[in-house]
Amino acid sequence: MLTVDLKNRIKRSGPLSFSDFVESCLYDLDEGFYTKRGSAGRRGDFLTSPEVGPFFGFLIANWLDETWLKLNKPENFQVVEVGAGSGTLARAIIDAQPHCLKNGVYTMVERSQKLREEQPTSEKLVSATEIPDSPLVGAVIANELLDNLPFDLLEGDGEYWKEVCIGLMNDQFVETLMGESKESVGVPPVKGARIPVQNKAHNWVENALETIVSGSLLVIDYASTTQEMSQRPQDSWLRTFKKHSRGDNPLDNIGNQDITVEVAIDQLPNGASVSTQRDFLKNQGIDRLVEEGRHIWKEFSSVGDLKAVKARSRITEAEALLDPDGLGGFFVLEWDLPSVD
Repeated sequence: MLTVDLKNRIKRSGPLSFSDFVESCLYDLDEGFYTKRGSAGRRGDFLTSPEVGPFFGFLIANWLDETWLKLNKPENFQVVEVGAGSGTLARAIIDAQPHCLKNGVYTMVERSQKLREEQPTSEKLVSATEIPDSPLVGAVIANELLDNLPFDLLEGDGEYWKEVCIGLMNDQFVETLMGESKESVGVPPVKGARIPVQNKAHNWVENALETIVSGSLLVIDYASTTQEMSQRPQDSWLRTFKKHSRGDNPLDNIGNQDITVEVAIDQLPNGASVSTQRDFLKNQGIDRLVEEGRHIWKEFSSVGDLKAVKARSRITEAEALLDPDGLGGFFVLEWDLPSVD
């Protein structure tokens, strides 16, 4: 069992870093949360924007076409979605038939074999376990990925930041403070304050940018800053989920719940334009498309037309996607690289 394996590792080598602990809880090859059961969707453990309905994918397809146009319509335009899960967003984007993918391919990157097996397949869709090595002209998309990358924890003692690791007491997992951290976080170590250190998220963005020759990286997630999180209780930015509800303490129910953290924007590489999902989707014309849906619904609802039903769905989906206290309050970060000559 994963719990036993983790305890044995601690007994052999001492306390685990929090990032090592999270890595095992979420991605252990046999018993990690995403390996054996975790998933997005109404029948899963949490709802992301693509699972609200296909409208989100349609709007992302619009963004992809805009990116393609800015690059002067390259014929070899490629799209790579990392953390693609079972392919819900990919399906919606392909169904929207963006011009940019007329000759291109959409790669769904997902490390969970269980989720890869659920992905759709077609001549336009391919599945992979990691970002392709070849230089990319196109776009990389990561929707609610960075919040699931392993992270470390620090606690302030009034003078220094100290690393929070996972040890054992009476054969139970406990937090233990180690020595002074060497991380440079730029935030005062107020006594009792805690912050995440998201080196894996930083490195992931850095590596993704290195693969893009020309194009854009689009990251969508719930986010904050290191300073802001240091002023809030840990359980307001480090959360667990299972079956659409808050889960247990991160040290409990090992492998059976999601462990997620707000993304510290200031810890990511510089150069991104930052907006909320609400503003981003409005820039993609969501208001116009919703108004169009209202007109269609009004005209055809009385006859039960399928077109009217889809138009009505567009309206209800938009409400969820734009909610400033929910998905609409997520942050969208976009890094643009030089256009194709």
